[in-house]
Amino acid sequence: MQGLALAIAAYVIWGFFPLFFHQLNSVLPTEILAHRVIWALVFTLGMIMLLGQAKGLSKLLRQPRALGWLALSGLLISSNWLVFIWAVSQNRVLEASLGYFISPLCSLLIGWLLLKEKQHPLQLTAGVIAALAIIWELVSLGQLPWIPLFLALTVGFYGLVRKQQPVDSIQGLTVETLWMLPFALGWLIWMQMADLPVVFSHDAQLSWLLVASGLLTATPLLLFAAAARRLDLSIVGFIMYINPIIQFTTAVWILGESYPPQRLITFSLIWVAMLVFMWGLWRARRRSLHL
Repeated sequence: MQGLALAIAAYVIWGFFPLFFHQLNSVLPTEILAHRVIWALVFTLGMIMLLGQAKGLSKLLRQPRALGWLALSGLLISSNWLVFIWAVSQNRVLEASLGYFISPLCSLLIGWLLLKEKQHPLQLTAGVIAALAIIWELVSLGQLPWIPLFLALTVGFYGLVRKQQPVDSIQGLTVETLWMLPFALGWLIWMQMADLPVVFSHDAQLSWLLVASGLLTATPLLLFAAAARRLDLSIVGFIMYINPIIQFTTAVWILGESYPPQRLITFSLIWVAMLVFMWGLWRARRRSLHL
């Protein structure tokens, strides 16, 4: 029960991310991203010290292969953060939620196509239904839903890269943000030199929110890491949909986002795919228990 509570807490926090970043809509997304990288690094380093994992981090920093993979995963996750922050600032949270509905299915297809992982037929069926939803969006609205696709693909390939070099979640995020730190600092310096509007240190409330973005990034990751050690991954697969469900609800009922009627069909197909995917997870888990 403790593992389940920790996982639910992590996904609930992720689900309410749009409400938090909506408070920063007056800040340029690139400045938000830069501060998210900087303060996430500060908080993860603090966690590593508190958890007594400094030796493990030091060992990780001496592994060139691991550092190379984490540089790539850092690029993927930071680009995912940037598009998500931009989507919130443009009142397109509904599209972002669609991306996180699709991401488990995208990860499934990446594993099947690139890693030759065996999947339950129901899970593959879910992937086909999700593909039909994307095709419907393209045909009915005349444009590719690039925000959902970008978010889903970066999450999927992030998981693929991290699978090539599995490391502890907190240590992994620490090294990823360490790789991104020069770019974050460089961007903030360039903003000052180019006389772009810089919020940090000029608005106390927004400055504290920018600092909090790092804590908000690190906290659910720590909760999820603790939960993953206590739960089967199949159970985690079931409850991961808490995040996009909260984001969808937030977009429609709190932020009042409008959407074309055609998108209801897109979401209907994705929700069917989600149910089929979870049914496949349940069937696969039952089969493994009986082997």
